[in-house]
Amino acid sequence: MSKNHFLCPHCNGHLKIGEYIVLAARNSRKERGLVLLHPEIGNYTSIKHPKFEYKIGDSIDFYCPLCQHELHSDFDENLVYVNMIDANGKESDIYFSRIAGEKSTFQVSGETVMETGEHSARYTYFKMSHKFKRFLKK
Repeated sequence: MSKNHFLCPHCNGHLKIGEYIVLAARNSRKERGLVLLHPEIGNYTSIKHPKFEYKIGDSIDFYCPLCQHELHSDFDENLVYVNMIDANGKESDIYFSRIAGEKSTFQVSGETVMETGEHSARYTYFKMSHKFKRFLKK
């Protein structure tokens, strides 16, 4: 069982229950549902209701199930953002793709970035030096 805590970056509400991170979601047809994500970084297992449908390549909007705030990243429209506190109390920002079927996850702690997923190379922001990142809009 993962001892990491996942929090909404807006309300600081806990998003993990049991073995899953619980997020509200909306598909391209504006239908809503809940999505359960595996909390292990790099494990792309998820659970959803069979009637909440989307296809590989669809953009899914993710929301905090507590405050309903959208969990998008400010620097890339295709990434979702949540906070994580590990078993040692170390905080990290977690970014993952909102594109169905795309496997890209980034764990950012200070200037350290751990990337996982076969599609993570699509997101070059994390590969930029901090010298250049300061010129980007947030």
